[in-house]
Amino acid sequence: MLHDIAVGVDGSPAGLAAAHWAAQEAQRRGTGLHVVHAWHRHARPAPYIPMGSTEHDWAERILQEIVRSVRSAHPGLRITERLVCDATVTALVAAADGADMLVLGSLGLGPMGGFVTGSVSQRVVARSTRPVVLVRAGRSAADEHLPAADGLAPEEIPETPYREVVLGLHVGHPCDELLEFAFDAARRRGTGLRVVHAFRTPSRRTPGPSVPTPSAASESPAPYPRAPGQASADAERTVTAVLRPWREKYPTVPVTETVVEGRATVALVHAARDAGLLVVGRRMNGRRLGAHTGPVAHAVLHHVGCPVAVVPHD
Repeated sequence: MLHDIAVGVDGSPAGLAAAHWAAQEAQRRGTGLHVVHAWHRHARPAPYIPMGSTEHDWAERILQEIVRSVRSAHPGLRITERLVCDATVTALVAAADGADMLVLGSLGLGPMGGFVTGSVSQRVVARSTRPVVLVRAGRSAADEHLPAADGLAPEEIPETPYREVVLGLHVGHPCDELLEFAFDAARRRGTGLRVVHAFRTPSRRTPGPSVPTPSAASESPAPYPRAPGQASADAERTVTAVLRPWREKYPTVPVTETVVEGRATVALVHAARDAGLLVVGRRMNGRRLGAHTGPVAHAVLHHVGCPVAVVPHD
């Protein structure tokens, strides 16, 4: 059953960019778009609210302006809207529960990083049981495509190829939800999927006493490769095996496997520089309290410029 794409907006440029990205995704999927804006009652109205207006009036104005903008750019798209008086994170997590995915805006890249730690976006990512896509301010439809020839804008040439989708794969926890999302995203865009796996080679142990004790002699040696390149070859074989059934399920999606030694964050940031979408996973701990994004997802949200989809899984 198809569900709508939900987007949380707040009147910021990032929220507007997220709304337009979500509208494009809804059109690709043949679904509708559900626009949500949460607002709060305060003892005194905020100074930016005009005289004679209430907080509710101001929130309604924000919502309607964004809906008009999206309708103008995406005629024919089915759009519903909802104004919610509730805590922002609570309202957005609830909106995500009934949607295929939730789309949110970021503050953009800068000294504080892309999606600021402790922000509404990060708290929603940490709590949502549905995929959450974060889009930074200034992101446009043209950014999803490769540069067009002769200086033409991509929207002027509909067949301009989409940038590839990048997937961060942890072979120790390959989950169907994450792989399905990434392959499906690449298929809908008619583009390739680059699967990135980073591994770390265990260091040799520091040599012990020259005469080993009985207990030390019975210990298994540290698991390091017997020959240079063995760890890389083993990792490549594992990645190939994990992807084999998905290649068969999505035969039209060109897949590139990238296996590197080093930190996953560094490899993903590098791979996503020219990507249209980065997909990473987040393991759910089954608890609302203490929810977290995970170290890799947390890091890439601070350093990647393209939209980032965080897919929760068991």
